[in-house]
Amino acid sequence: MPSNSIAFARHYTSVIDEVYQRASVSGVLNSGRRMVRAGHNAKEILIPKISVTGLGNYTRNVGYKTGAITYEFETKTFNYDRGIRLFADVMDVEEAGVNDCFVEAGAELQRTQVAPEADAFTFAQIASHTGVTVTPEDLSEATATDILQALREVTSAMDEKQVTLGSRYLFITPTLKGVLDDFSYANPTMSNRVLERFARVIEVPQVRFYTAIDLKSGDTEFGYAKAAAGKAINFMVVEKSAVIKFDKHVASRVFSPDELESLDSYMMKYRKYGIVELFDNKLDGVYVSAATE
Repeated sequence: MPSNSIAFARHYTSVIDEVYQRASVSGVLNSGRRMVRAGHNAKEILIPKISVTGLGNYTRNVGYKTGAITYEFETKTFNYDRGIRLFADVMDVEEAGVNDCFVEAGAELQRTQVAPEADAFTFAQIASHTGVTVTPEDLSEATATDILQALREVTSAMDEKQVTLGSRYLFITPTLKGVLDDFSYANPTMSNRVLERFARVIEVPQVRFYTAIDLKSGDTEFGYAKAAAGKAINFMVVEKSAVIKFDKHVASRVFSPDELESLDSYMMKYRKYGIVELFDNKLDGVYVSAATE
């Protein structure tokens, strides 16, 4: 178990020295309450999929042509089950004078570990889903016009496939977004209206933006890392209704030393159990551009 690093305080201040980290950026894709209720009681959820035939000619002597309704179910399995327990010796806490350390530690866990991993898992699951094509594009030296052209091709293809416009999100690295921003500032008369084809443009740090990741077991390493076969994602376009994303169970609790039999320590437990999946009928609403190497 990793050792704690609670420094003994001489003059304690409530200002925390914390590492830089962004909050979650994939939360806009969270599914609504209806989906959460559907997955309340089972390890798997059944998603109804419906299709109907088109129209035919109506004739006065025969009437209606006969079509059909196809109603079937997709089975989706919860695919994210992660957790951790953290200990702090009661004397370390007392001597450091940080009696509320688990309030701060809980916030730090969410901000620096839970949120980044949840984002990375979300994007990797979407990119690696069967039926989603990852387009290799070397945009390392791309100009703004190159990026805008790529985005226009994506939006035009989605428009032609009748993908919903109002909930279409563009996730893009800060580096590429910066190229677009600088271009717009320097060339105010040049069109960048393709960005209006998205409900929102969201920057994703590259360290959370891979086509595949490895979730570390916690035996020797914690957290996540880019998988050997993973590629850095340039940008991803996602129509929200194509995604199944929610947490079925989140548990967080702090235990006092009196509640632990073998240790004179405080303990914090955290667990998150959920799913990130795609609807098989809505894959046209997903596009992934990734690096070639």
